[in-house]
Amino acid sequence: MVTVGDTAPAFTLRATDKREVSLSEYSGKTVILAFYPGAFTGVCDKEMCAFRDNMAALNDANATVLGISVDSPWANAEFTRKHNLEFELLSDLNREAVHAYDAAFVGLGGLTGYVSANRAVIIVDASGVVQYRWVAENPGVEPNYDEVISAAAAL
Repeated sequence: MVTVGDTAPAFTLRATDKREVSLSEYSGKTVILAFYPGAFTGVCDKEMCAFRDNMAALNDANATVLGISVDSPWANAEFTRKHNLEFELLSDLNREAVHAYDAAFVGLGGLTGYVSANRAVIIVDASGVVQYRWVAENPGVEPNYDEVISAAAAL
């Protein structure tokens, strides 16, 4: 399990424009990895919009948000457009990052064997070290946004 103090596992995922994006591209920056189960689902809509609505505070903290789900780049692109998101959504099609960060959820919506991202927030500091980790007890629970912003601002 990835815990606070561990080096953040590397990943390369697809952005909404299908280009590859690697965590290493954000070296030297604070990165908030916001894992979410699925675009266009009630709680995920609320969560991504909460990050959008807190972008000023996150920018003040010099933090970059990367939303990560197992959705396709096309679904994430429409999700971004619909909610006017100002940060990257990445498609973890092979479940590489959700497994590396221990953020996988099996059986979302009662679909036996279906692996999605659980709702989780991981903050990686400028040196690539995990400084904050929160994983929902179930995908219906949202993170404490004030706590996430405070944790990012403290770095």
